[in-house]
This record gives sequence, C-alpha cells and structure tokens, in this order.
Amino acid sequence: MSFLQRITRTVNWNIISRNFNTSRIVQSAESANIGNTAKPKGLYQFFENNETLPKQIWTGRAWKTQELRQKSFEDLHKLWYVLLKERNVLATQREEARRLRVLKQLWTNQGRLKKCQKSMARIKGVLYERQREYEKQLMSKAVE
Repeated sequence: MSFLQRITRTVNWNIISRNFNTSRIVQSAESANIGNTAKPKGLYQFFENNETLPKQIWTGRAWKTQELRQKSFEDLHKLWYVLLKERNVLATQREEARRLRVLKQLWTNQGRLKKCQKSMARIKGVLYERQREYEKQLMSKAVE
C-alpha cells in the first residue's frame, strides 16, 4: 500500500468518525409525519442535533447580572437548569472529541463553556444578593 493510500484512509476515517450520527430510527407510523419532531430521550439528550461532534455555531453572550436581577425566582430556576443541561452537553462533546482524538484546533467549544459557567456564577450571585437582602429585612423587623 502506498503512502498516499494510507493518508487517504486516515483522512477518510477522521471524516467518518466526525460525521458519526447518534440518531435512532423509529419504526412507528406516528414518527413518519414530517411535522412531528420528537425530543431526544435518555442519553441522546446529551448530543446536540443528534451528532457526536456538531459543527461550531455562533452563540450569544453570557447573561449579565443586571438582566438576571430583573428575573423572577422561577425564571432563574429554569435558566439554571437550561444552563446545567448545556454544560453537560458540552462536557459530553468534549469527552467525545477526546475519545475520537480530534485535535483541539479542529474542534473546541471552550467559549460556550465559559459563557455557561459565567452565567451560572452570576445566577448564584443574584440569588445570594436576594438572600442577604431578605435576611436584612428580617433582622430589621426583629429589632423593631
């Protein structure tokens, strides 16, 4: 086998492993509807667009503290779990890239992970501010 054939095989293997699809084929009549989009269940929730390593997409910025202060407790609670799921999806992708030995220069979502961590830290900060303010109010009522 020539050197060129070996390189071609290696390159093709990397392309195949990057495009590996985790979607499942469902044989029910209900899923045949084009408009019916079912949410992934189980471990498939941790793969974005049913791909192990999706292409990089542009994402927005992290939530600002001022924006989070205007949210209700329920909204912050929901946002926390959305960010937690996003963080878990990114961790799954990072481990999958490590397992497939994809170079960091070719694939990295470090920026998305940092935005997620910043937003989660800011949510904690806002909730802590609210807790301190609540405790101050209780102390001032106890003194009176």
